[in-house]
Amino acid sequence: MAVIHETTLSPGKLELLAAWLPAQQWYTKNAGAPELSRAGGFRLDDPDGEVGMEFMVVTDTSGSRPVSYQVPLSYRGAPLDGADDGLVGTTEHGVLGRRWVYDGAHDPVLVGELLALLQGRAEPQHQTKSDTRETSVTSHYTGNVPLDLGTLTKVTNTPDGTDVHVRTDPLGPLTIKLTRALRPGGEAPADALGRVEAAWSPPGGDQPRGTFAVLAPAAR
Repeated sequence: MAVIHETTLSPGKLELLAAWLPAQQWYTKNAGAPELSRAGGFRLDDPDGEVGMEFMVVTDTSGSRPVSYQVPLSYRGAPLDGADDGLVGTTEHGVLGRRWVYDGAHDPVLVGELLALLQGRAEPQHQTKSDTRETSVTSHYTGNVPLDLGTLTKVTNTPDGTDVHVRTDPLGPLTIKLTRALRPGGEAPADALGRVEAAWSPPGGDQPRGTFAVLAPAAR
């Protein structure tokens, strides 16, 4: 289980994301800078204990209506080769030192654990408590064979979200569709092989629940 350190980050996560979000295709452009608050999320564990992984939800209140975004983040102690396009920024961790923070869609360790979560083979962890399962996260898998990540082949951002193209063992090419602007409810496509659902907590006291990720056949 990952250990959550009670320490400081400089700059903080919200500062990094406020600078990074406006350049993303799926971000709703507003007249001013993002005004972000934490709205929940969960973590996954790296079996090798090297990469921190967090599925962070932030709510932006800078526009005419609040929008909650899912941002999977990976935290590394050194730059990830070939992932410059996914770098959110660097920060100084009070215990671990400099950390390179990536959009997790570009990190093969996070993508591999997300694939395991989609199949119910990885246990979601509480965002702020060590050794504690996050019970709001559920997974549904309709496939009849276990899948492992072979290769992360491409990441495609669109106004609707992020498609993570992977080659799996043994089914070959598949796509993990990440929901970025979260919406309550929602249904997975009829041909979906799996999905992850979770709750989040935007300002106002509600706790909506929706789809965070869908595992689908690769487009032909």
